[in-house]
Formats: sequence, structure tokens, C-alpha cells
Amino acid sequence: MSTRPVSSLSLRPSTRTKLIKAGFQTVKDLQETTLIELSKGISNTEALNILQQIKKNKVTSISASEALKQERKLCPISTSCEAMDQMLGGRGVPIGKITEFCGAPGMGKTQLGMQLCVNVQVPQNLSGPEGEAIFIDTEGSFIAHRAAEIAKATITKLNENTVAGNEFLVNFESVMSRIYVSKVHNCDELIALMKILDEFLQEHPNVKLLVIDSIAFHFRQQFDDMALRTRLLNGLAQDLNKFAQTYELAVVLFNQMTTKFKTSRDYNVKDQAALVPALGESWGHQCTNRIVLYWRNEIRCAQLVKSPNLQETTVHYQINSDGISDYQSNLNNNNKRRWEEKEK
Repeated sequence: MSTRPVSSLSLRPSTRTKLIKAGFQTVKDLQETTLIELSKGISNTEALNILQQIKKNKVTSISASEALKQERKLCPISTSCEAMDQMLGGRGVPIGKITEFCGAPGMGKTQLGMQLCVNVQVPQNLSGPEGEAIFIDTEGSFIAHRAAEIAKATITKLNENTVAGNEFLVNFESVMSRIYVSKVHNCDELIALMKILDEFLQEHPNVKLLVIDSIAFHFRQQFDDMALRTRLLNGLAQDLNKFAQTYELAVVLFNQMTTKFKTSRDYNVKDQAALVPALGESWGHQCTNRIVLYWRNEIRCAQLVKSPNLQETTVHYQINSDGISDYQSNLNNNNKRRWEEKEK
């Protein structure tokens, strides 16, 4: 296959000519290039078609026993809320899977993302993944100053709770430098970023967390063609699953909520409106775990509503100047009120 000439591929004559002029003589030449290099002379669609044709037709598999060993060695990422970590299986957001948090504005989704970006850097001697993070900001909600507050508080807290000689020795500047922030302004930029993220992940093998805040923002505003939106979202989900499994990282998506009307056939019952995660029911099947964040009696709640192996559970959490933590009913009311007012 590798010595097969480019001229024998099932491509348009003009495309074959462009490839040959660019110096690609055999399939091996194409196998050794990247999508970015290939796209310089032809369209992205043509480049993807070529790479699909030359992909090696090999079926790779591992035993269920090996898969279990791999899952056990991957260290989850703590949310800094012990109750939420327990809800997610014991230690936090799992590596190698897609976890989606859905919630209305004000539930602290972005701050949870920042907290995870800090916690993914906890060293292995403190039962952490000791990795780096990518934060893809679609809403302009990433505030570096707030991330810095969370990072400083987390470093202090970890060092206070560890024995001498086992401290979290990474300094503040180092923590902030290991969070790679990318801002995208429309769905085209997001999709394009997914197509070239492979190269970045290869260059940064310590990345253990990919955050998108939020996945719904551009897809809710820019589409009249729902069929096209579904196709693009399905392709995006495939890329994210590939990243999670190939590079052994946690993919965390933040989703918005939308209003859905439930129509009753009984004329005596009025239509009822309910808040549901955005992007429709088909998108809900793309993630491994889905958590809905909401208020109940002025307390923040996190409910696990979808998981292949975990029981549906609801826990409480809180957000203060230090970041995410377990809910404490005896929290100083004045401090809590000041933080809530600042957050608004």
C-alpha cells in the first residue's frame, strides 16, 4: 500500500495533479504528512478524503482485562468537592471519557472548569494526574484573574493538608503556565481547532484535561439548518471521543439549559415548561456522564442524570473566593452573602 502511486488513488484529476506537483509521489509520502500540511494546496474536505483513503485497514483490540487495568491506572481529576467526587465514582472526573456539566447561568460552570484546570496538575504523590489542561473558551468567560485566585487558594490548601516533605511544590506561575487557553468566536473556528488539536496534543503529551466552555454557545445562535447542526455536532463528538481515548485525557464539556414545553393531550392540563440541557436529545447520548447543576432552596445542587455505571445521585456544593468546595450549612452567612453578591 505504501508504495502505491498517488495517481492510482480515487481522486479528482485536478487533485492528483496538485498532490504530484507538491511532491507527493506515493501513498507513503501522504502517510508521513499532516492534515495542516496537506491542506495548504487543497481544500480541507479533499485533504480529509485523502487521509481516509490511505488509513491503514487494521483492527486494533485489547482484552477486557487490559481495558480494566488501563482504567484503574488513570487517575481521575478532583473537583475539590468531595461529595461531587464520590458521585462521579469516588475520586472525581474520569480520564479517557467525556463528562458534561449542564446548568443555567450563575451555577459556576466556568469556575468549575478553572478548578479542574488547577487540580489536574496535582502531583502523583498526592494522588493527582500531574498533567496540564486546555481550556477552550467559546463565550469569553475565562477570566485569568479568577483562575489565579483559585490556583493560589488550591496551592495553599494542598500544602496545609499534606505532611512535611510531601507538599504541592509547584509554584503559582508554573500552575498558570500549564493552562492553555484558546478562544474561539464561532462554530467554524471550534471545528477547525478540533481538526488540528491532534498536533498540539502530540507536542504536549502531559495534557490530561480538555475543557470546552461552552459547547452549546455557537451552535445555538448560528444555525437554521438543524440537520447540518446535528452532523457537525456528531463529528465534533467523534473527535472528542478520539482525543479522550487516544491521549488518555478527560474531556469536560459545559452545556447551557433551554426551555422545553411538554404538551399534554388532556385539554384540562396546560402545557408545562421545563429546563433541559441544550442541543437536543441526540447530543445527550454523546457524553459518558452528564451532571445537571441547579439551585434548590438557595443551595447549589449537582445531579448525576446519565452514566453507564454510576447510580443517579444528587449532592450539594458551594462556590466561594477559594473556588469549588463541599457545601457547609454552618458557613459564615456574611462571607457567603458577600461572595454571592460579588459573583452576580
